[in-house]
Amino acid sequence: MREVSVEIERFPIAGSFTISRGSRTEAVVVTVRIRDDGIEGQGECVPYARYGESVESVVAQVEGVGARLRAGAGREEILALLPAGAARNAVDCALWDLEARQAGTSVVKLAGRAPLKPVITCYTLSLGNPETMREAAAKAAHRPLLKVKLGGDGDPERIAAVREGAPASRLVVDANEAWRAHNLAANLAACTSAGVELVEQPLPAGDDSALDGVRSEIAICADESIHDSASLAHLPRWYNAINIKLDKTGGLTDALKLLDAAKVRGLKVMVGCMLGTSLAMRPAVILAQEADVIDLDGPLLLAKDRENPLRYEGSLLIPDGD
Repeated sequence: MREVSVEIERFPIAGSFTISRGSRTEAVVVTVRIRDDGIEGQGECVPYARYGESVESVVAQVEGVGARLRAGAGREEILALLPAGAARNAVDCALWDLEARQAGTSVVKLAGRAPLKPVITCYTLSLGNPETMREAAAKAAHRPLLKVKLGGDGDPERIAAVREGAPASRLVVDANEAWRAHNLAANLAACTSAGVELVEQPLPAGDDSALDGVRSEIAICADESIHDSASLAHLPRWYNAINIKLDKTGGLTDALKLLDAAKVRGLKVMVGCMLGTSLAMRPAVILAQEADVIDLDGPLLLAKDRENPLRYEGSLLIPDGD
């Protein structure tokens, strides 16, 4: 019979990480380990309060399927037992890792996807006042792709300051649902002037109809407005890009389904992450191979990563051998 363990772990952030919903100084993750006949698979998730999750609720969900996992439940059974979200992500990725190790192969080969290649990831700039963000942008100006956290009113000054600080970097922005109908046009115009390529979730999910009919050369990307492959059918028509995160889809199994379906629909794909360690990023690197924008910089924002971390050379994420 398998052994299953679930652990809460904390990793300090380098400085602090600020978005429109608040600031953090540490990443709190839930790690699942499934051991079978001496071989162990691991998965990590980040519970997200925005989706009604807490560390305690996620641990309880994992423990709730512990007996089934110990009895040999596989990924497809877990899809039925757990809803899309962080708990299922940690379990699903642990099962992928276990299966690959048992078969003496890699997860990417087990999934039947193309060999992994190095990719350029975003580097995130926290929300702050314009001068603070200009200084942060200047320090990161050597990076080719920056993701800028915005916060609503005052964003035209913020994005202009970032562009001044990093004149050559490509820019994408994430408003984390902080914009409203009254500042949508001005904020989009400021982003256009700054050469922003993509705006992630500008308005609150479910209250974003102000985007209907908006004409913009910037890709409008759904994050909170889409979670798993089943929710793609309900994606509002004003989004032409989606952000796939393993903690939303509930693991790599459903994320691959969502990726393939989005490509069929002609949507741009961003592969994102919560603020976690290299363990959480590894399965997402498989999705990144087919993404238009990659945001897997979680480990770069930590003061300390796990042992055996992913390799980053600046913003170039170099995958493990496949």
